[in-house]
Parts: sequence; C-alpha cells; structure tokens
Amino acid sequence: MASESHAEHLDRNYRYQRHVYDLTREYYLLGRKRLIAGLNPPKGGSVLEIGCGTALNLIRAAARFPDARYYGVDLSRMMLETAEAALARRKLEGRIKLALGDATDFDARATLGQAEFDRVFFSYSLSMIPPWEAALDHAAGLVARGGSLHIVDFGGCEQLPASAKRILYSWLAQFRVTPREALEAELTALSNRHGLSLNFERIYRGYSYYAVLKRN
Repeated sequence: MASESHAEHLDRNYRYQRHVYDLTREYYLLGRKRLIAGLNPPKGGSVLEIGCGTALNLIRAAARFPDARYYGVDLSRMMLETAEAALARRKLEGRIKLALGDATDFDARATLGQAEFDRVFFSYSLSMIPPWEAALDHAAGLVARGGSLHIVDFGGCEQLPASAKRILYSWLAQFRVTPREALEAELTALSNRHGLSLNFERIYRGYSYYAVLKRN
C-alpha cells in the first residue's frame, strides 16, 4: 500500500463503509449540528463543503436554510456516488451540486461554476487530509467578501484523561485520521495572511475544535 494515493485509499476505505457511514458517525462527530446552524447563509447565498462525503451535512443545511445554493467537493469517487444517490432520493439534485476535487487545489469555477462562496466549511475532513494546511489556505481564498469559513474537527483532548486521548487517537489512526493539534496556530496565521477575523473554541473538553473565520 506504500504507493497507494490518498484518493485510492479513500475509495478502498469507503467502498463498504459508505453505506453505513452516516449511521456510525452520528454519535461521535460532535459539533456538526452546531456548525450547520451557524452557517446562516444570506438569502440566495452560496455554501460550499470541502470533503462533503455522503453529503449529509449539505442535505441538513439545505433543509435548514432552503433559500441558499449548495456545493460539495470530495476526493473519493465512492463517497460521491453515495452522495449523488442520497440527493436523488430526496430530489435535491437541482439544489446541491457535487464535484470530484482535491481540497488543496480544485478549480471551483471550472468544477462548480463559481469562484467564491458566502460560506465554506470543513466538517471532520481536515483530519483526513494529509496536506491540511494547504487545504485551509485554498479554502480561505474561496470565501467571498462578507463571507466566512467554518471548521469543526477532532481536537487535542486537552481536558480529557490522558488514557481517553490515547484510546481515541489509536482508534482514529486505524482510519488514517489525525487530529490537528496545531489547528489554532495554523488558523491564526491563516487569518493574518488572508485578512480574516478568527473565533476559535475547544468544545467538549477539547474533544473537538470549532472555528469561524470571517472576511469583512
């Protein structure tokens, strides 16, 4: 597996998992509902999820904010197949547009039809993207004036017992998931480079990190 690309790994990993992914992740990907509620896009606005997976977050956001337009990109063809099927079942194909793309360099205008978005978000995907710093930098460049970048992901478990952290990290490593303990520092640097304001929180005793960066 040494020469396996990240895209190939994702497709192999999710070949079967994708069919039960949403059911099995519902109870430990904490903070996702808060992120969706906090998007609050303007009427007619655009929302992009990077690493959209099965599109569950986009489906929930579309139900909560029906006047916005939704977009998603993912590197896994397998997950996008499942996502497209989910959209078809709910007759949401016309409201949510999905595309295959690398989080670090996808061409939003070419793949999705526009270059900037009112809301951009990562939900437990940065911990699965090896060049996560590059993905963040690319995402910041996609935020329109007056827009925002929203992030929730595994944290450093600062206020949890050391044993709990070891068990969680060991389990996540089996799926090539790596909590980004340097996320706050990276987002601080990112906000300075892109002229964004930053609000960063450690939630659930550090189990998750939650952040919002806004462009004036």
